Amino acid sequence: MLTLLSLLLAVHIAPDGGQLEYRQPQLAASGQVVALTFGAGKAIYFAASHDRGATFSKPIKVAEAPMLSLGRHRGPRVAITQSAIVISAVAGTKMPPGADGDLKAWRSTDGGKTWSGGVAINDAPASAREGLHSMVAGGGLLFATWLDDRAQGKRLYSATSKDGGATWSKNVEVYESPSGTICQCCHPTALIDGKGEIHVMWRNALDGNRDMYVAHSKDGGVSFSRGRKLGEGSWELDACPMDGGGLAIDAQGKLFSIWRRRDEVYLAEEGAAETKIEAGKDAAIATGPGGGVYAVWVSSGAVRAQAPGNPHPVTLAAQGEFPQVIEVPGGKVLTAWEDKGRIFIQPID
Repeated sequence: MLTLLSLLLAVHIAPDGGQLEYRQPQLAASGQVVALTFGAGKAIYFAASHDRGATFSKPIKVAEAPMLSLGRHRGPRVAITQSAIVISAVAGTKMPPGADGDLKAWRSTDGGKTWSGGVAINDAPASAREGLHSMVAGGGLLFATWLDDRAQGKRLYSATSKDGGATWSKNVEVYESPSGTICQCCHPTALIDGKGEIHVMWRNALDGNRDMYVAHSKDGGVSFSRGRKLGEGSWELDACPMDGGGLAIDAQGKLFSIWRRRDEVYLAEEGAAETKIEAGKDAAIATGPGGGVYAVWVSSGAVRAQAPGNPHPVTLAAQGEFPQVIEVPGGKVLTAWEDKGRIFIQPID
């Protein structure tokens, strides 16, 4: 019954026909506006809601590239600043996929009706070719971080914008692993809290383990603290699980993270032991009204969720992939996922 109710409440966004598949949805919210971006083939698309996610406009094409990084947490990201809506994505021109790629930003100053840009964020050409990145806004700042290939081994780099994505700062190295590389194909996650502090999470490759680490910047992305491991356990693995995680700040200012270790999803408060939720992967997290933590993930092919005050996860959809979750000002929490080339968006009570 929970699954049926969820599907009835969900907004369904699907292509008009043909072989086009809508993939990798991402959400951002400000006031009553919810911004949605996703990829389809070689193109980036955008749709907007002006009623806190109850309905969405027909998707419009933002940009197209010869090669667009898409799938397994690759794909466009969206953020809303005071001056613009900004979409970022890794785009290239060479074959095969991953032969080149720059992290680029497109911006709209009219609510998403028209778009300009394609401005490169990485200042070393083709260094963002792995295609995995995060972009967030907060406190007048736009922040992007990505897996970078400008030197031997994967490193984590970042850049900031103070003018709504029109221009970007010189790139800053967030972390270089003493092993020579961080995990090669797990997406990073970024968060800007209410005090303007930047938090960045990634999967490391250190001492034979693939564990999640976090670093912080208190000076607007100019410098970052040393990486700190999350959780007490470790995942001994000589491979990349292609799975990152999510970050959230609760009402008391505590930093929470969600991520996968082996075949289990864990929730962790920074500096404390992790708590196992259940078997799963591809997890995301957000805070909601009152600062409580909401979590979504995929388990046995189903989209699952857990809300504050309910220790038992519920099924949102019997089938789906790569769920995302955000808080919408005004007391609503929205989640989005893809399923067979369609996108579903619904509130979590």
